[in-house]
Amino acid sequence: MKILLLAPHPFYQARGTPIAVKTVLEFLSERGDSVDVLTYAEGSDVQIHNCRVYRIPRMPGLRNIRPGFSFKKVACDALMVISCLRMVRRTRYDLIHAVEESAFIASLMRALSGVPYVYDMDSSLAEQMIEAYPGLRFAFPALHRMEALAIRRSAGVLAVCAALEDVARAHDPEKLVGRVEDTTLLSQSESDGRNGRVLPDGDGGPVALYVGNLESYQGIDLLLEGFRHTLRAVPKAQLVIVGGRQADIAHYGNRAAALGIGEAVHFLGPRPVALLADLLREADVLVSPRLKGLNTPMKIYSYLDSGSAVLATRLRTHTQVLDDRLAYLVDPEPAALGRGLAELLSDPELRGRLAASAKEYVQREHTPEAARRKLEAFYTTMEARVRRNHA
Repeated sequence: MKILLLAPHPFYQARGTPIAVKTVLEFLSERGDSVDVLTYAEGSDVQIHNCRVYRIPRMPGLRNIRPGFSFKKVACDALMVISCLRMVRRTRYDLIHAVEESAFIASLMRALSGVPYVYDMDSSLAEQMIEAYPGLRFAFPALHRMEALAIRRSAGVLAVCAALEDVARAHDPEKLVGRVEDTTLLSQSESDGRNGRVLPDGDGGPVALYVGNLESYQGIDLLLEGFRHTLRAVPKAQLVIVGGRQADIAHYGNRAAALGIGEAVHFLGPRPVALLADLLREADVLVSPRLKGLNTPMKIYSYLDSGSAVLATRLRTHTQVLDDRLAYLVDPEPAALGRGLAELLSDPELRGRLAASAKEYVQREHTPEAARRKLEAFYTTMEARVRRNHA
């Protein structure tokens, strides 16, 4: 098929949604489809066979686009509408693959041109906006209806987790819905020891590690406040945080100092995916303190595949994948997280048992090969429908 993929974010960047989009593009390329990608001006170029990347115009002030809803994203999406309309008028596409909020753009294109679209649902946009801007709660019913309309008008929905699959089916029980979870990234990493030790040695105490961006929904404040409780029980424990922008690192560094734990907390900044396996393997416990969102963090699948134990908040963002056999789950409050982390850091047998169960599970259910099988099943059905409509 000839497909237009709308990617409303900087592409490519080594973080959640762009990584997932790259996986979809590689799958479509292997399938033999021809794909045009429309994305933001910001991002690194990637070379994928049968794929051409087009970018919206570069405009003053529209740089450093962060994950989640923002007014910068709204401005970029407005530019995407114009560019998308131009591309749809110029090229006869069989299908539009619309990621996140670009489903609204694709819905408009369907009304104007008749081109069907797939809604690639990585989050609930209505929930995301209210979480980012609680003052907009009065608008939730309207946002909810808009999300429902984007789902109903689509030819099908690709959901990244069970919670979003439920959202899609609640809006349209008859809709074609495929669930394709994120996968472990460790197959893209080097893990042969050539890199040497990549985590700080500290003073020989056990190490807890967080990897990811430092947006507020990730629960970094919770992690720091909880780790203060951990240090009371395990004084030599170290917390290492990988990822984040410099402004966020400075902010949370100051927060750690204010809590009196600055010497035990190390911010390493961003690291390449090639080092991920080494980073995760060297830690004793991998932490995901996320507080908001329906989708499961992409990092979880690599955490589970690492051979290190995982601690996470007991919220659906995690529990739709994790249970007590795979991870140490804690209530999302500082004392509970601190106590749980202390227990896990102090119990090698428990860590080993959780890590072994987790690795067996993710190797069975959440490998890139498993994701491709699910994508193939969804796209085989989608292509048949597109061909039938063209006939």
